[in-house]
Amino acid sequence: MNFVPTREAGLARLAAFLPAAGRRYAETRNADDGPADGGRSNVSMLSPWLHAGLVGEREVLEAVLAAHGPRAAEKFVAEVFWRIYFKGYLEQRPTIWDDYRSGRDRAFAALENSAGLRSAHAQAIEGRTGIAAFDIWARELVETGYLHNHARMWFASIWIFTLKLDWRLGADFFLRHLVDADAAANTLSWRWVAGLHTRGKHYLARADNIARYTAGRAQGPLLAEGLAEDAQPLAEPEDHPRRKLDLPPPVKASDLAAPFALLLHDEAAHHAPLALPAAPALVIGAARPAARSPGETGALARGFAQGALANGMAGAAAAFGCPATEWRAGEPLAALLARAGIARLAVPYLPTGWTRDALWPELAPLAAGGRLVTLLGDLERATWPLAKAGFFGVAKAIDGVLAECGIGPGA
Repeated sequence: MNFVPTREAGLARLAAFLPAAGRRYAETRNADDGPADGGRSNVSMLSPWLHAGLVGEREVLEAVLAAHGPRAAEKFVAEVFWRIYFKGYLEQRPTIWDDYRSGRDRAFAALENSAGLRSAHAQAIEGRTGIAAFDIWARELVETGYLHNHARMWFASIWIFTLKLDWRLGADFFLRHLVDADAAANTLSWRWVAGLHTRGKHYLARADNIARYTAGRAQGPLLAEGLAEDAQPLAEPEDHPRRKLDLPPPVKASDLAAPFALLLHDEAAHHAPLALPAAPALVIGAARPAARSPGETGALARGFAQGALANGMAGAAAAFGCPATEWRAGEPLAALLARAGIARLAVPYLPTGWTRDALWPELAPLAAGGRLVTLLGDLERATWPLAKAGFFGVAKAIDGVLAECGIGPGA
């Protein structure tokens, strides 16, 4: 696996996967065949480029539906909507992210105070637990920056219910090393496995299930002996009530009539999926992969994020014929804009999570002064309000959302 952090590489991966995005995907997507040559052909592996905004969900959906039609592509289309659902759900319950961060920090503090916990945590992240499948995935994550979605579920379940480690430490391990690390999908997926997302319903990994869906690996099925077979779902005293969404209005060319700068960030690194109605006078890139965790971000995840921004800045500067500059962490944004003689800033929506945490303190004064224009796509605008509870509310509305957004046959 080689995740090249460019839009061109993302589009090439989409084109290569497209023939398999219909019924073959539906029939084989749960198999974790490993990272060896020839493996992973059953899943798209587009998530790194989607997370970075080098490729957009809309263009992926358009390509897949054009190739296969809505029924044959139904399973893959649903997977794309899961990404959008998770973000919409977290936007309506941002206290979940706040609770994750505070709980993560308490969990790290607990490691400092317990040699036994430190040892167990180190064995888990270094792949030395003695549970063969888990140890292979732990090393695979660090070495490749990626895990199959099914493996992520098994890994999280073993972490929580067999190793009995704090789930937030596992979620942090993923955030530090996954090239496609997404605050919403990662946090809510770990909570789903634990039994916190859908309260009382957790996911227990089983050795026979792991063996069945890893049978295609070069070294044969993965073994997972000694897994917890009867564990209770986690519970939490906090409630996370849903808040009303406050989404920005669609952006028109008149909103960007005055000279403005375009800010590209870790989750929107390229201008193409943004469909800007006007050209910026300046492109600003802000890579903040270190904000994912108080620990060190893995080299692959860090390199992809930084490379994606470099590719996006160069692409936008060429497309719009304007300069591009980097906004480094700790540098005042207002001063950067003042030096360029630009007052207004267009920013792709900052979803709840670490990217927003890192950038919003400098952006908030601009927003308060009416100098910030926020860009949000039609898919998110149509889907996020439906992400009130479980995925079913989104799933049953997919056809309507696609039609509303002009995606698919007849659009």
